[in-house]
Amino acid sequence: NKPKSATELADFISYRADKELSAVDKISQLKALSTCYLAKLEILCALSPMAANISTRDAWLMDPHLVDPVIGVRRLLYLVTPAETTFEAVNSVPNLIDESVPYFLLLIGLEYAILTLKGRNKSMPINDSLISLTMGIFSQLPLLFTRSVEVSVYLWIWENCRLVDIPVDSTLAWFATLMGVDFCFYWVHRATHEVNLIWASHQVHHSSERFNLTTALRQPVLQRYLVWILYTPLALILPPQLFATHLQLNMIYQFWIHTETIPKLPEPIEFVFNTPSHHRVHHGRNAYCIDRNYGGVFILFDRLFGTFRAERDNEPPVFGLVTPESQFDPLSLQLDHLKQLAQSVRLPYLSWTDRLKLLVYGPSWQPGTAARLGPGIYPEIRYPVRPLNPRVPSWTTAYATVHFIAALAGYGFLTAHRSQPMLLLVGCAVIVWALTGVARTLEDRVGLELTAKRELLRCSVTAAVCALMQPWLCAISRSLLIALYSASAAMWLGLGTQSCFLALASSEKIY
Repeated sequence: NKPKSATELADFISYRADKELSAVDKISQLKALSTCYLAKLEILCALSPMAANISTRDAWLMDPHLVDPVIGVRRLLYLVTPAETTFEAVNSVPNLIDESVPYFLLLIGLEYAILTLKGRNKSMPINDSLISLTMGIFSQLPLLFTRSVEVSVYLWIWENCRLVDIPVDSTLAWFATLMGVDFCFYWVHRATHEVNLIWASHQVHHSSERFNLTTALRQPVLQRYLVWILYTPLALILPPQLFATHLQLNMIYQFWIHTETIPKLPEPIEFVFNTPSHHRVHHGRNAYCIDRNYGGVFILFDRLFGTFRAERDNEPPVFGLVTPESQFDPLSLQLDHLKQLAQSVRLPYLSWTDRLKLLVYGPSWQPGTAARLGPGIYPEIRYPVRPLNPRVPSWTTAYATVHFIAALAGYGFLTAHRSQPMLLLVGCAVIVWALTGVARTLEDRVGLELTAKRELLRCSVTAAVCALMQPWLCAISRSLLIALYSASAAMWLGLGTQSCFLALASSEKIY
């Protein structure tokens, strides 16, 4: 109704003004609320290990892409279709391994629950599992800086030397790449066991005396730089987009077969595919297990080339290296075999031929041995088998777990800032230092006093680094990290001082 008087007109204008002002206020409130929620989401992103699942943090905030659980599980089993795993360009191929990390962690938790219900949770101790996960992070750090060497070389060969042009959307090419990658992986894997130089890197994967899903993540850092050439023949024919996809799917499939909780599967599956039973043999150090079952997805190539062995019910595999490791230090586990090989090659009484053979023959080969892989005599397994499990106080295990989670969150943070090289360098150094410190506290080889000094220095420096991260970390994340490392430094300062006083009192008593 139209206003009939000046008074009614004034009231009407006032009413409309109030209404419009109320609408403006509501819009302002909605903007403020959305800004607040985005800020909270950004904080969660910075704190969460799930940040490892993204390419950039801002992109994740705008377009979350946690993979659908059904797709995630199907990828673990290689149950994918050409249509959903074919991409136009190499750069558009997603990081399928990073996207599978949540499902890796979920299955690890499920396996631990099953083992606990069976009363076998000691088969998956926290210390060994943390070291395996540490190796997994170490293996991924170089990929923060550049594309994998296998894909980079493959792409160059395809662009400059390919023999044919095959459409990337060809279903036949998709299946050919699936089989071609697995065939090449068979020879890559066989080379890592039968060529001493490559074995010196690959042995990390076999260094655990446990066999569970965390063992699948115990990966070498240097191996990919030694075996990339074995994939290059495929680059003459098959598109690099398909190679980059199947290389990842092949590795993802191999995650779930690292377990003792799954028994032998029906015979047709065991005949065609690589299964937990076949892979238990591969990780065994029994004489019948060594240098067997190299397949990735299929076990057919092992059957074809004579390297297949079935798991024996009357002689279950005993896991680990033929000479079991006695330490958890991740840097030593990655590098010690290379150091030993370098020392062996420099022995003055060796001929140049023997030095070359030490590098390219099998790990068991010694000068004067006729067989390329060595005499085939291995140390006897002593029963009962007692895997490495140093006893440390429960608070030490809790401390190591908390600092591992912080380092994992740091890795996730770095995946969101790949475009900043200096930040990556500093971040990687902090993560390597942190995870090495965690491993050393779990074995306590050097005593409380020296451990306290090492951790006091590490936590103090890390707290200072976090304080300088203001341009990249939100206030809450930065405050929490500074509080964690400052409290840890204070704890180690107290423990170190107490240890010094006890040592001094003991020496005075002896005197």
